[in-house]
Amino acid sequence: MPSPKVKRLCVLVVLALLLVTLSVARGGHEMPVYPSYYPHEVAIETMPSERAADLLGDAKLHAYLGAELRFPGAVPPSIRVVESLGSFVIVRINPARMVQDERSACAVVETIVRDMAGKGGFVFHPYPVTPLHGDYLYHVDQAEAEKTRLLGAPAALPPRNLMVRAGGMLASLVRSEWRPQGPDWDAAVEEIGAAELVAASRVSVNGWLGPAWVKAGWFHAERILDDATDDAEARHRIQAMVQRLETGDYRDTVERVNLERELVATLTGGCRKRVAGYTVKREYFSTEFTDGIENIGFDSIGGLNSPIFLRTAKLKDFPWNGWLMLGIDARPDAAWNPIAGFNDEFGRLVWSGIGDPALFPTPYDTRWMLNRIADVRSNAGR
Repeated sequence: MPSPKVKRLCVLVVLALLLVTLSVARGGHEMPVYPSYYPHEVAIETMPSERAADLLGDAKLHAYLGAELRFPGAVPPSIRVVESLGSFVIVRINPARMVQDERSACAVVETIVRDMAGKGGFVFHPYPVTPLHGDYLYHVDQAEAEKTRLLGAPAALPPRNLMVRAGGMLASLVRSEWRPQGPDWDAAVEEIGAAELVAASRVSVNGWLGPAWVKAGWFHAERILDDATDDAEARHRIQAMVQRLETGDYRDTVERVNLERELVATLTGGCRKRVAGYTVKREYFSTEFTDGIENIGFDSIGGLNSPIFLRTAKLKDFPWNGWLMLGIDARPDAAWNPIAGFNDEFGRLVWSGIGDPALFPTPYDTRWMLNRIADVRSNAGR
């Protein structure tokens, strides 16, 4: 029979084992609230695209958010690409050289837009709601009708001495004889970044990253084409329809969709500014085994620079932790605060990691999704 001293020793050993067991349970992976993404450290570095291509090829960078990369040869098999809406390509009349009337403005703009069809570097789509918008199915018939109208119309003689300003990659979309030799120009071909258009409308307040319609095609159309007409009556109708959509002043989904279609049709009726098409943004990430990432989520408008990316990117080396290495081509130049700041490309990426909104935009839709929790409804029949 063991002595009292041995019994006391056994009790101490058991207590010590219990304490160790309890401390292990508290220190494990199970937590009351799970983090939204796997990496416990995210490093973001501003770098040129040439350096990013080298680092991705050497599996020393997980993803690059910025200008499309150029590799010395074929894209390595371990590198994948995601595509999202890059920018809207628009044609606008020079406000300093007032065209006599709306009909003359239409003749100039439609001549330029029609001439751009079939040229490389962009997708010809003369309608502001694109296939990359979640609400495109509500507009597909109007988009196709506008394309058919432009391409099926008899070719008109361009105005004499037409001068069209276009810079960078867009210059290839304009005839060489139309390019101005001096500062004067009649119309311009320009880009409006889709992600920047969304970012300019965002505000981080009360658990939201922006208004409920921030990714809707009708909203983007209004932001781009609000000044496309000089008709006072048309502008009044546009403002009234926007107010109804933003305040929920409609009976049901059918009335809302018809209102959105009518709004976009009215916006595209003006000729001071027209959408000619859009560009596709391509961003690259590494799937190298075991130094790459997988399970990538991205946004149809924002691409990789979106909340869903950091909440889905899974490191192959470490299931629950590790270091996510990201490159970006833009330096931080905005205020770093959650209300009026983080609105540049660098800041948006940072806020995607440190912000914890209640909801964020659905990646491929105009709706919103819950962050870190699920909307589970009980089934009374079970």
